[in-house]
Amino acid sequence: MDAAELLSLAKRRGFLWPAYEIYGGVAGLYDYGPLGAAMKVNLESYWRELYVLGEGFAEISSPILAPEEVFRASGHLDAFEDYLVECAQCGEAHRADQLAAGLHANPDSLEADELSALLRQHAVRCPQCGGELGPLRTFNLMFGTHLGAGKGRTGYLRPETAQGIFVDFALLLRHFRDQLPFGVVQIGRSMRNEISPRQGVLRLREFNMLEAELFIHPEHKEWPKFAAIAEQRLTFVPAGGTPIELPVGEAVRKGIVLHETLGYFLWLTQKYLVDVGVDPRRLRFRQHAKTEMAHYATDTWDCEAALSTGWVELVGIADRGCYDVTAHISHSAADLTVFERFPEPRETVRVVVRPKFELLGPAFKERAKAVAEALSALPPESAKDPAGVSVRLNDEPVSVPRKFYELAEVRERAAGRKIVPHVVEPSYGLDRILYALLEHTYTSEGERVWLRLPARVAPILLGVFPLMPKDHLDVEAQAIHASLLRAGLSALYDDGGSIGRRYARADEIGVPWCVTVDYTTLEDRTVTIRDRETAAQVRVAIDDLISAVQQLRSGVALSALPAARPGAA
Repeated sequence: MDAAELLSLAKRRGFLWPAYEIYGGVAGLYDYGPLGAAMKVNLESYWRELYVLGEGFAEISSPILAPEEVFRASGHLDAFEDYLVECAQCGEAHRADQLAAGLHANPDSLEADELSALLRQHAVRCPQCGGELGPLRTFNLMFGTHLGAGKGRTGYLRPETAQGIFVDFALLLRHFRDQLPFGVVQIGRSMRNEISPRQGVLRLREFNMLEAELFIHPEHKEWPKFAAIAEQRLTFVPAGGTPIELPVGEAVRKGIVLHETLGYFLWLTQKYLVDVGVDPRRLRFRQHAKTEMAHYATDTWDCEAALSTGWVELVGIADRGCYDVTAHISHSAADLTVFERFPEPRETVRVVVRPKFELLGPAFKERAKAVAEALSALPPESAKDPAGVSVRLNDEPVSVPRKFYELAEVRERAAGRKIVPHVVEPSYGLDRILYALLEHTYTSEGERVWLRLPARVAPILLGVFPLMPKDHLDVEAQAIHASLLRAGLSALYDDGGSIGRRYARADEIGVPWCVTVDYTTLEDRTVTIRDRETAAQVRVAIDDLISAVQQLRSGVALSALPAARPGAA
């Protein structure tokens, strides 16, 4: 279908509106109208149902603003960049990989020199004015700001919700009684200063994320529920390969997917998307090439949906290794390790960071003791760089070259050991998922247009219509509408135009069922329930209506509802 046609419907019916339109709008910013906001809440609620209730994860909510140190530790200050080219004639900025679309199978995987050569080879010019493009350069996507008045501190708007979870790791570990594995989720907004946001809500500067961080043992990446879903089939596109449909268990056994935990959350991602209405025939999991992966990842799969614009990432599922926790240990000197207790005390050989006191004293003078303590607290994984490490003294970074310390083996009898957990992260782009649902459920036959939205995400569950807005039918319909709202069921009341037009309006926004109050209602206190998909109708007693709707929501077919029990006064 045509994306412009869908966005027109979304705007007209109150799903999505361009933000600040009366002031000319801002690229990459959208408002959720009344229907879009309701649908967004439903998508969030079902995600919580799967991750918080179904998997036992905890939910936190952290600030959108963070000090510079957080993103220096995470690597975003150095590595969170896109390649940009500017037109020498009109000055318009463009993302280089977008200009290379169609010239390479995956422009996002190319290094700077490769991408630059590709654009030159094909004589790509400015799509705005046809002018010559300038040299390729990097552009950091974070929005910077200043925290506080006067001197203050440099801060950034978060480009992801994950760092709020990582910096709280020690507190979360205590919440889970010092046991791995455990999962933490966060739902919220993130900001990225996209170079040239296009394609409606598919690339935004402010967007909504559903993120889970699963902390697991670095040597044991099995998942207890994996056996139950091992035979579920997914479509995989390994890096550099072609699509192949396999059971998840087989993909793990063959090494296509790194381990069980990653495989389980690939499956859970597909379950969520299909349950909310994404067409499973238009879903696939594509593995990132090494050059395409984020700086923190050891393996990444994108769950992509086929849309009118091509294959679009909806969810990224990454094994982040120990990168994040180790980085924050290194930059903050906080103890973010997990103590693993052995069944029996054992003699172990562990590697420690051993300061060279004889060199530290002359070089660091009065700060030598503090530097030595900070070095001793580092996990060995963070001290392997031959150039040295950075430690923090009184919130100030201090560079310590490698010659001032060594990695040494220590033999000891220990009750346990400290380990740095690894992280698996499913990261869902809520805005893209909502748009994909609108596109995948958009249906038209002749003049009839409707959205096949499942009841769990439809912004409005029921339409309540009097056959005619007179003869007390409207009064009865309004009373039914009020009772549905009191029962926590989203419903709209509409008495404008013919009943056929009202059905059409409800269908167009994905309302699953409509309740009609007619003259028979006044005689026996029954109403009709009409199904959006089949247009079939059954008669139900008003006193049984709420129960009937709850059965429909749980998956009971309209034809299976109990026969009307008329006459209740």
